[in-house]
Amino acid sequence: MTRPRRRTQLLLVAGAALVLAASAAAAVHLHDQAGSGPSYVALGDSYTAGPLIPDQIRSGGLCERSTQGWAEQVARSIDASSFTNASCSGASPANVWGAQVLGGETHAPQIDDVATSTRLVTVALGANDQHVFTGLIEGCASVEATDPDGSPCRDHFVVDGVDTVAAKLQQTRSQVVAAIQDVQHKAPDAAVVVVGYPRIVPAHGTCAALPFASGDYAYVDRWERELNDALDRAAAQTGASYVDTYTASADHDACAGAAAWINGKDNTATSASYHPNLAGMAGVAGVVEAYLRDHDVAGL
Repeated sequence: MTRPRRRTQLLLVAGAALVLAASAAAAVHLHDQAGSGPSYVALGDSYTAGPLIPDQIRSGGLCERSTQGWAEQVARSIDASSFTNASCSGASPANVWGAQVLGGETHAPQIDDVATSTRLVTVALGANDQHVFTGLIEGCASVEATDPDGSPCRDHFVVDGVDTVAAKLQQTRSQVVAAIQDVQHKAPDAAVVVVGYPRIVPAHGTCAALPFASGDYAYVDRWERELNDALDRAAAQTGASYVDTYTASADHDACAGAAAWINGKDNTATSASYHPNLAGMAGVAGVVEAYLRDHDVAGL
C-alpha cells in the first residue's frame, strides 16, 4: 500500500530514475553490540514491516517499519548478533532482487542486505505479487453491496468455470522460489525460513469488520490458504523451511474482536486496515520463535 490512510489493500503499494535515493538506507540494524545469536536478515512486505504500529522507525520512510514488527521481536528474542530489517510495505517477491519505488523514495533490492556471513533469513512475501491477495480483499469488499447474501466476488473471479486467481498463484510460487534461490546463492550457509500469512477470515460466520458478501468469506479464505500453500511448496522446492502462522492464528482472525490478530477494514491509531495489530505481531513472533528453537534453526 501507499500511506496507511484510507488503506484498503492488503499489503501494499507500490522513477524512472534507478539511482538509489537516501531512503535506500532504510534497512534498520537492531544491535549496536553483537549478541550471541545468529546474524539475521528479514525480507518481507507490510505484514512484516507493521504500518501504523508503534513505534515507527523513521529511517524506514514509506516502508513503514515498526520496532514491534514480528521480525524485530524475533531478533531480540534470539539475541541476534546482527539484524537487518529489509521488509517494506508494498513489496513483492520481485523486490528481493529489484528496487522498489514508493512515492518519491527508491528502496534498494532487499537482497542487498543479505551478506555471505548471514546465518538466518526469513522470507515473508507473496501477497503483493500481481496483487493476488490484495485484489481479492479489495475486490470482494467493493462488490459486497451488489449481492450481500451471495458470492459476487467469486462470480467475478471465476470466468467460464475457471478461477483466474489460480494461474496467478502459480506465478507467485515461481517468484518466491526465485527469491529464495537468490538468498541461498548469496548466503549459502544461511538457514532460509519462509513465513506464511496469519488467518484473516473466520472459519464460520461474518462480521462488519470484513465487508464481504456472506458467500465470499469461504472464497477469500480458500485463496489465503492457497497462497500459503504456494509459499509452503516454494520452500519445499528449494530446501527452505516453512512456518505456518495460519493454523496458529485460528480464532484470531479479523472477526475475533478483542482476540483478533488482524485489523478489519478501518485503520486504527495503532494498525492499518487488514493488517496485523500489536497482538498479531506478537503472536506471529511467538510462532516463528518456537519454530526456530524447536527445529534448531541456525543453531538456536
